[in-house]
Amino acid sequence: MENRIKVLIVFGTRPEAIKMAPVIKQFELNKDKFDTIVCVTAQHREMLDQVLNLFDIKPQYDLGLMTNNQSLHDLTSKVLLGITEVIEQEKPDLVLVQGDTTTTFVSALAAYYLKIPVAHIEAGLRTQNKYSPFPEEINRRITSHIADFHFAPTSEAKKNLLNEGIPESSIFVTGNTVIDALKWVVNKQKGESKKWNNYFLSKYNISFSTTIRTVLVTGHRRESFGQGFKNICIAIKQLAENDSNIQIIYPVHLNPNVQKPVYSILNNIRNVYLIQPLDYEPFVFLMNKSYLILTDSGGIQEEAPSLGKPVLVMRDTTERPEGIKAGTAKLVGTDSKTIVSETEKLLYDKVEYEKMARAINPYGDGNSARKILKFIKVINI
Repeated sequence: MENRIKVLIVFGTRPEAIKMAPVIKQFELNKDKFDTIVCVTAQHREMLDQVLNLFDIKPQYDLGLMTNNQSLHDLTSKVLLGITEVIEQEKPDLVLVQGDTTTTFVSALAAYYLKIPVAHIEAGLRTQNKYSPFPEEINRRITSHIADFHFAPTSEAKKNLLNEGIPESSIFVTGNTVIDALKWVVNKQKGESKKWNNYFLSKYNISFSTTIRTVLVTGHRRESFGQGFKNICIAIKQLAENDSNIQIIYPVHLNPNVQKPVYSILNNIRNVYLIQPLDYEPFVFLMNKSYLILTDSGGIQEEAPSLGKPVLVMRDTTERPEGIKAGTAKLVGTDSKTIVSETEKLLYDKVEYEKMARAINPYGDGNSARKILKFIKVINI
């Protein structure tokens, strides 16, 4: 027990928590080799707590940094000071971060200042446009140049890192841990259809039938605030009015920049359901029940193909081009007419639909966390 490696795992948002959960579980199965410390910044609060409860993760540190409408400047400075204190107290051998949030980049920076090695999960995603997505593209680029070990989800991501001069010996292709988490939840929900159907019926008056097809919508990206979100909402309204045999379900992000256009344009449309953000478990059930998905989320681009659901990405760029190349996802931007025409193509053209639904998910097989742990066991820390 004396020679255990002390690993500090840091995350702050719901997507990070979902993707870190399988990794934490793997470390917990290897207590003879690792002393695992979990720290959450709570950059998101309620949405983070849902995932901690679902996967039964109990952080040793909770910085509780979320405040309403805080600026990136405020958040960045608070994360830096808070994580520095934790690192100085714990003196870990390795700091593990995930993805591209402010928590990710600043935690890596704090570790670097204290000369602690950093490992980056989901490394190498790029759009090559520093303002799209904002601020994530710069967050992940800087993290890559701080990190000592890079767990790339795909060979495409590895190629991006190599192009930036990252040594090949420090890059490990593992798949994406979100598929591990998704498969865990889907297995958990087997035999629970009645429970979750009742959940949506009693809470939102939503029922799922074979005659009504469900279109799931999610949207929250900063770069779409303003006209972009108005266009998205106009497209959703048009789709709902064009076909009474679809139901559009939109869990609306709490950000006022999202809430305002969504509720002003889409309220009181009979077959559009504007609901509160969902916990991860009911959200997975809803993805599974959907016919297709409109989103600007990165994680959903990775998850939906494992469920056989075509994804239309309402962004101009994506750092996940593997899905586009594999045919599981398609970029449609935020132009209303494009969103409507591409959605209706999938609704009414069976050949186009099957082409996307049957494409193979390029993001992994659900064993990414095991691979990450295997690599950490052999790297020289």
